Amino acid sequence: MELAHSLLLNEEAYNQLGEVQRAEFIFDWLRYLEKLLLATSRSDVREKQKTLVEQLLSLLNSSPGPPTRKLLAKNLGILYSIGDTFSVYETIDKCNDLIRSKDDSPSYLPTKLAAVVCLGSLYKKLGRILVNTFTDTVGNILKAMKSAESQGRYEIMLSLQNILNGLGAAAIPCHRDVYKAAKSCLTDRSMAVRCAAAKCLLELQKEAIFMWSTDLDSVATLCFKSFEGSNYDVRISVSKLLGTVLAKAIISKHPGTASRQSMRRVSLEEVLELLGTGFLRGSSGFLRASGDMLKGTSSVSRDVRVGVTQAYVVFVSTLGGTWLEKNFAAFLSHILSLVSQSHPKATQTQTDAVCGRRCVSFILRATIGGLLGEKAQIAAAKDICQAIWKLKKVMDAVMSDSNVETRLGSTDVTASQHMLVCALQELGNLTYSLGTTAAPLLQDSSSGILDSVISVIVHPSISVRLAAAWCLHCIAVALPSYLTPLLDRCLERLTVLKSSPEAVTGFSFAVAALLGAVKHCPLGIPHGKGKIIMTLAEDLLCSAAQNSRLSAQRTQAGWLLIAALMTLGPAVVSHHLARVLLLWKCVFPVSPKDLETEKSRGDSFTWQVTLEGRAGALCAVKSFVSHCGDLLTGEVIQRLLPPLPCAVDLLTQLSSVLKAYGSPLKTPSLVYRQRLYELLILLPPETYEGNLCAILKELAADLTASDIQVAASAFLLPPLCHRDDLVILSPLLQETDHRFIEEQLLLGNGIACGSLEYDPYAIYEKDVLGDSVPKPLPPVLSVISSAVKLFGVVCAHVGEAQRLLILEQLLDSIKHTKGARQQVVQLHVVSSLSSFLKYLAGSKGNLGPEEMRRLAVALVMGALESPNPLLRCAAAEAWARLAQVVDDGAFTAALAQVSFDKLKSARDVVTRTGYSLALGSLYRYLGGISSSQHLNSCVGILYTLSQDSTSPDVQTWALHSLSLIIDSAGPLYHMHVEPTLSLIIMLLLNVPPTHAEVQQSLGRCLNALITTLGPELQGNSTSISTLRTSCLLGCAVMQDNPDCLVQAQAISCLQQLHMFAPRHVNLSSLVSCLCVNLCSPYLLLRRAVLACLRQLVQREAAEVSEHAVMLAKDSREELTLDANIREVGLEGALLTLLDKETDQKLSNDIKETLNHMLTSMAVDKLSFWLKLCKDVLAASADFTTVTCVDTMQEEEGDKGDDASVLTTRNDDKSYPFTNPRWATRVFAAECVCRIINQCENAHSAHFDIALAQEMKKRDSRNDFLVLHLADLIRMAFMAATDHSDQLRLSGLETLLVVIRRFAAIPEPEFPGHVILEQYQANVGAALRPAFASETPPDVTAKACQVCSAWIASGVVSDLNDLRRVHQLLVSSLTKIQAGKEALSHLYNESASTMEILAVLKAWAEVYIIAVERHKSHRQPLKTTTCSEESVRNGSYSSDGLLDLVHTDLGTLSRLWLAALQDFALLTLPSEFASQLPVEGGAFYTAETSENAKLHYYNSWALILHATALWLTSTGFVVADPDEGVSHLSRPVTPTSMCQGSSSGATVKSPEDVCTDRFHLILGISVEFLCSLRSDATMESITACLHALQALLDVPWPRSKIGSDQDLGIELLNVLHRVILTRESPSIQLASLEVVRQIICAAQEHVKEKRRSAEVDDGAAEKETLPEFGEGKDTGGLVPGKSLVFATLELCVCILVRQLPELNPKLTGSPGVKATKPQVLSEDGSRLVSAALVILSELPAVCSPEGSISILPTILYLTIGVLRETAVKLPGGQVSSTVAASLQALKGIVSSPMARAEKSHTAWTDLLRSALTTVLDCWDPVDGTHQELDEISLLTAITVFILSTSPEVTTIPCLQKRCIEKFKATLEIKDPVVQIKTYQLLLSIFQYPNPAVSYPYIYSLVSSIVEKLQEIDQRKPEDTTELQIFQEGIKVLEALVAIAEEQHRSQLVACLLPILISFLLDDNTLGSATSIMKSLHDFALQHLMQIGPQYSSVFKNVMASSPALKARLEAAIKGNQESVKVKIPTSKHTKNPGKNASIQLKTNFL
Repeated sequence: MELAHSLLLNEEAYNQLGEVQRAEFIFDWLRYLEKLLLATSRSDVREKQKTLVEQLLSLLNSSPGPPTRKLLAKNLGILYSIGDTFSVYETIDKCNDLIRSKDDSPSYLPTKLAAVVCLGSLYKKLGRILVNTFTDTVGNILKAMKSAESQGRYEIMLSLQNILNGLGAAAIPCHRDVYKAAKSCLTDRSMAVRCAAAKCLLELQKEAIFMWSTDLDSVATLCFKSFEGSNYDVRISVSKLLGTVLAKAIISKHPGTASRQSMRRVSLEEVLELLGTGFLRGSSGFLRASGDMLKGTSSVSRDVRVGVTQAYVVFVSTLGGTWLEKNFAAFLSHILSLVSQSHPKATQTQTDAVCGRRCVSFILRATIGGLLGEKAQIAAAKDICQAIWKLKKVMDAVMSDSNVETRLGSTDVTASQHMLVCALQELGNLTYSLGTTAAPLLQDSSSGILDSVISVIVHPSISVRLAAAWCLHCIAVALPSYLTPLLDRCLERLTVLKSSPEAVTGFSFAVAALLGAVKHCPLGIPHGKGKIIMTLAEDLLCSAAQNSRLSAQRTQAGWLLIAALMTLGPAVVSHHLARVLLLWKCVFPVSPKDLETEKSRGDSFTWQVTLEGRAGALCAVKSFVSHCGDLLTGEVIQRLLPPLPCAVDLLTQLSSVLKAYGSPLKTPSLVYRQRLYELLILLPPETYEGNLCAILKELAADLTASDIQVAASAFLLPPLCHRDDLVILSPLLQETDHRFIEEQLLLGNGIACGSLEYDPYAIYEKDVLGDSVPKPLPPVLSVISSAVKLFGVVCAHVGEAQRLLILEQLLDSIKHTKGARQQVVQLHVVSSLSSFLKYLAGSKGNLGPEEMRRLAVALVMGALESPNPLLRCAAAEAWARLAQVVDDGAFTAALAQVSFDKLKSARDVVTRTGYSLALGSLYRYLGGISSSQHLNSCVGILYTLSQDSTSPDVQTWALHSLSLIIDSAGPLYHMHVEPTLSLIIMLLLNVPPTHAEVQQSLGRCLNALITTLGPELQGNSTSISTLRTSCLLGCAVMQDNPDCLVQAQAISCLQQLHMFAPRHVNLSSLVSCLCVNLCSPYLLLRRAVLACLRQLVQREAAEVSEHAVMLAKDSREELTLDANIREVGLEGALLTLLDKETDQKLSNDIKETLNHMLTSMAVDKLSFWLKLCKDVLAASADFTTVTCVDTMQEEEGDKGDDASVLTTRNDDKSYPFTNPRWATRVFAAECVCRIINQCENAHSAHFDIALAQEMKKRDSRNDFLVLHLADLIRMAFMAATDHSDQLRLSGLETLLVVIRRFAAIPEPEFPGHVILEQYQANVGAALRPAFASETPPDVTAKACQVCSAWIASGVVSDLNDLRRVHQLLVSSLTKIQAGKEALSHLYNESASTMEILAVLKAWAEVYIIAVERHKSHRQPLKTTTCSEESVRNGSYSSDGLLDLVHTDLGTLSRLWLAALQDFALLTLPSEFASQLPVEGGAFYTAETSENAKLHYYNSWALILHATALWLTSTGFVVADPDEGVSHLSRPVTPTSMCQGSSSGATVKSPEDVCTDRFHLILGISVEFLCSLRSDATMESITACLHALQALLDVPWPRSKIGSDQDLGIELLNVLHRVILTRESPSIQLASLEVVRQIICAAQEHVKEKRRSAEVDDGAAEKETLPEFGEGKDTGGLVPGKSLVFATLELCVCILVRQLPELNPKLTGSPGVKATKPQVLSEDGSRLVSAALVILSELPAVCSPEGSISILPTILYLTIGVLRETAVKLPGGQVSSTVAASLQALKGIVSSPMARAEKSHTAWTDLLRSALTTVLDCWDPVDGTHQELDEISLLTAITVFILSTSPEVTTIPCLQKRCIEKFKATLEIKDPVVQIKTYQLLLSIFQYPNPAVSYPYIYSLVSSIVEKLQEIDQRKPEDTTELQIFQEGIKVLEALVAIAEEQHRSQLVACLLPILISFLLDDNTLGSATSIMKSLHDFALQHLMQIGPQYSSVFKNVMASSPALKARLEAAIKGNQESVKVKIPTSKHTKNPGKNASIQLKTNFL
């Protein structure tokens, strides 16, 4: 293929290739040429132009395929537009000649077609240059068209379109001719030709004025004709043409004055009238229609009506949203009139009416929903409302007519019904899509929406009543706050108007619809409503018999209410279940005998009512089974069963009842059947085992009944076919934007579409698609579909003999019918068989004997040869399922063989399509059917079939089947890949464009092949690269295909290729293809585009985005989105698309794509993303809300600049986003939060303003989040104050994120302040509306969270400023004080629980922060070196915040305790349910406890922490119960809740109350911590541990824990578990802190016991003292019973996790194994230190014996930590772990146990061993020297020496080793080590006990003196040496002090010369270094001290050495002088300094 990449065609290479390769080669060359020509310079092109033109023209004769001819023509056009145009006329002549040629052979056809395409391309590119030749060309082409076949007509139309496009107005002379030709093509047999003609006319109308003026009527009529018998593509193209022409007729300004007389302006009325004619009369025109109408036969064919419907939408869309706003009233009245009574034919039958209504609804939805912004939609809703009022008035006038006869006879009642239904449905849909932004619409009393809807609920027509009920459902889902009031209102009307039949059904529908809305409203309805509805339903059912006029309605209403009530779920239903089961039992007779008597009694009417009642009961039970699965216990099922046999008996007798009472019972009996079937499908088959045979008989009768006329395969079969197979059938089965109206065409003419009036019970079911009305099918059809499903289940459960009989019977019934009836029966039978096989396969059942197989095969084979393609498709699926169920190789092979034989022999299309799909299905279910031989024959046959160009259908099915085989065969298919690929490419290059379905199948094959090849496609071998090139070539061919679904296939193939071989896919061309199709009218193409984009941006978001912008800038072709992408990039275009898109799957894809782009690019393109979000949020911000902030800020004297920026916006500036919907704005707000999170992981400058400003200065391209803070606040504010509740929640969430992330960032210009401070007014204003009374609880709850975060963040330090937000919390606290009763009754009780808990949690957070700040400021302030001012401010704010909270603490603490009590009750296991209070807790009701649990889970932790803090602050002093009650209407004291009514009189003692509270907090904590759920948040765990810490901070709880050892152990075990399961260091540290407190508590307890024992037994003998502490007299610690043991476990766990080397099991040796010491992370060090502190406290908890047993462990661990972490750090620092281990060591060795007589000796032994261990650390292990820190080890030795009793360290062997260590260390050259050694020695030398200190003195002094003398001679050079010297001198001085008199003189004599030698005289002092000077000062100072102390010795020395004396005197004298000099100068210099400081201050200010 590389050879094809040249400017001229490489003819040598070309000639060597075979036929198929040549086509590929040419196509590849042409593709390359197109790119190359655009990139080559003009001169180079001209040079080779002649050859190139020749080569291109010669290709015309080589019969090029459709894609090749298109590319060839394109290249010719480009070539002439770049190069010279001399020879272009020759080329045109040549093409014209080729077209004129008389050769009609098929082989010549491609050449002719190619010539036609070339002409089109040349004229398009060169346009006016060719103006003089075009009349001949057009004439020639039109002439050729007369004899052309469909492909020719198709290409000619497209070519004419191009010619018109290129020539523009110059083509006027030919317009009429072209128009005439296109007219005939518009009604062509071939659909593709019709589409092409529509495109041609669309081009023509741009210039041909007559089309939208004089000929407008005929254009319209033509289009209507074109719709007849059309397919989806034709309807799209022609409706586009019709809509555009009509729109043009309205908006055009006619040119020229001369023609004005003949032209008249077409008015909107006329245009609508025209469209209306098409809708109502179809294409029959005006004259003929009247004749038909007289005969009464005219009914518009559905495809015309659907086409016209689409044309309406195109018409309005072309005129645009603003036009629609202006003309909405006229448009609405016209559209509604389409289904009015003035056109009775349109709504003649119910079927027609339903379809007509669908179309009207679609027009309204597509225009109002698609084109109008939210404000315009609200206006439209008001107009619709007016229309409803008008229709209502007409009806009232008729209904009030006193003459009953005329009233009922009048047609006006039904006249308005369809208009009302459409208006109500659209009103519902509109409100639904507006969501809570529709609030102003409903609050506006002038429009009275609710009144208008409720007023038509009593309309005489049932469909209007249902539509009104559905409309209420939509309003309630959109505005949950209206749900309860509406429900109340409807229930009230239902009760009052019980005697009107319309009102009973109407309001029962409304109540049911509203109950169905509850599951869409998270806040729910009050629980009590269930009881009211249940009572009302019972009442209706019981009173049904009283009045025969109402019995049917009341019965239906009663059961409907019960059925709807079931949707509220188990929590509600469980309370009413008993009554429902009782009613269910009573509705059926008890025994068969009663049923018989029933039959003999009744009349037609009573049977109608009875059947209605029983069907209703069945429906209610079905609703119960499907919505309350949790309640279906064995016992309930037992109570459900008894009526079932009777229900089945009645089913079997229905036919005889029907015979007796005639046709009025027909529908009720059908409905009864359907309900029973539906219920049985849901119940497990075991429950109706006894009736299986009876049911099966009935089913068989139903399926083969003689009176079924319609074959509705379209609803029965799709669920039984495989989803992937449906694509080869009609495109109608595929999802499109027009599915809603196209569905009616799918069902065929005689059948009604689904509609609500066919089954009112559907009104409460969960709807299928978003906001659309449920669409149940008519009972005739739904019975069949239920019967088919049930047949599958029942047949699988009856005996084999029974099965055989039934199947035989079914097979006979097919044989015995004829014609159309036979097809219907066959359809039903095959559907049931499919359903049976599907069920068997799913339940792994067994088919039964051989005979069964034979019957099944016969049935399926019959269907495989059926003319109905859907049935063939289902049969192919059944064929494969049959093989799957039998599961026998031989049988499968036999089935395959049958297919082969049939395919070989059959010539007809039907058989070939059916069996080829059967092969594919067979392969799909039993992949790799045993042998590859089999695969070969399959593939061979399918190859042959797929090349059968005589039948596109056979090709399509065969290729589809092939794609299934490729998919299922996987790697087995590799040997066939190459031939298959070349077959696919060959077909792609040759299949005519008119057969798009073949190309779609080819696309699926290519996709399957690419998947099979997978990652191998990355390879570089020649074979792989050839395959890859072919795949890319195939994709290119499909991309150029005019059919959108083929393009979608191309995109998904490229997506696969990009996944497997990303380097080989050209991203820029792929992205451009995606951008162009982003707004395609085809849903499947848009889906493919977004699925691909979503994949691309996961890898290469930035590149995709750049390519899109580049494309928009260079775009030569018309790119629908170009302006948009140019301005706002691909991201903005996607946001716009998201706003318009209605398809759920697509919207999710768009969101995911944007999220991926945001994740990878938001940080780099920060401003861009923030601007996008801001534009979306601001484009529709209601500016009134913003201005109020502005004024508020002005009053405060603030500049108010932030808010005022928002208000002063120029409205003329165009916004990239026009009126985005609320859902898009919510998404934008979520994006803002995501952007902030992304920035967190990026550069730190995003959250540091000083750094950000500095980096921005350095490079202006730098961009940081903190610089956009004003925008972030503004966006959060706009969102938080919107009308939409969802947006308010998102806005508050954004605000919360902003506060949390930015609270701590200081403001560089004003030290002591933070940057958020300036926005406090905005924050306050954003929060205030959320606390208004009508705000829903979820918004208030979120706002509380933001309030507490704001107060806790410490942004505002001034209390007066804080008060604003604080006030909001205070107001909500007042609101919730009354507990669960006081809050709103609009929502479920759990919603008020949520609000109360949110408020309490917010207060808890504020209180916790206040206490923390208070604590941190109480710590001594001396250490802080801050100015007084800040201290004053700080302390003010910290105490101030506490003061703010203090006023409400009394109330709060009570509410907190109540909430905790509730939480404790709710977390009890279910077996204690019976013990819970009946009326619920303080804040929840018993019925809603399940829902309330969640809210308690979210907030208990902080409340617990706050309560613990409050209890510790009161020190567990119980307040007077009456104090502070005045605030509460009902005091919620925990005591009042705990007591049952029985013990009401006893008042607990304060001690008991304290104990209760203590156990409440402890219990909740332990329960939570011991079984941490995986979803437990870090926040909860931390809060819980902090609460325990706070609790144990005070003595009283500590004494409780100390005295109850089991409690302590349990707590420790729980904490151990927390440490094991949670890795977070902060949680582990908090846990260790609690452990420490528990140990302290135990210590205090032991001390207290010892003390009291001593006091009691003071006189007694000491020996008899009982042992306190763990380990008693034996020293044994029992695991599980020992606090110490539990603590040790926990500490070991922490230490070993940080330092695994401590675990002897891991190191593999019991001894100390040396490893290299390590420095732990900061967190690790903290944990280890905390554990060591706890270890050192343990001995104090033990008895002496106990202490002996734990001491080895503790010492091992402590010394182990020392050894493992003693790393040398620079500057002689000690790591924190070493410091902690030394501290712990000191604590342990100085423990009183070491001295206690019982444990003294053991301790001494153990301590000696420990010291030995420390000494051993030095010794080299395995010959390597350890790099331990000598200082740390020496310090440890010193701790032993100084802190233990002398006998530990004075034994000679140890003492000797210690001294050696010191000696060795003194020799180390490291100055830091020396300094530290001196300091340690100093402490040892000064030890009071000579036995300890003297040996060290003797051994070490001499070496110290030597060292000092050495320094003395050398003179110190730097500060460290100076320090060494000073430390040494200190040691000697200490010795002098200790020494006995007789030795002292010697020592002083040593010391003095050294000191004096450092003194300097006057001369040298000036020039000396600073070190020498400081030495001089140091020496002098010490001499001055020593002289007076030891004067005698001093004098002796001086006397003996005159030199020393002289030196000393000189120094002293010099010193005095310098002191004198210093004093006067200091006086002198004072003033200037003072001035300077003043100047500085003034400058600074």
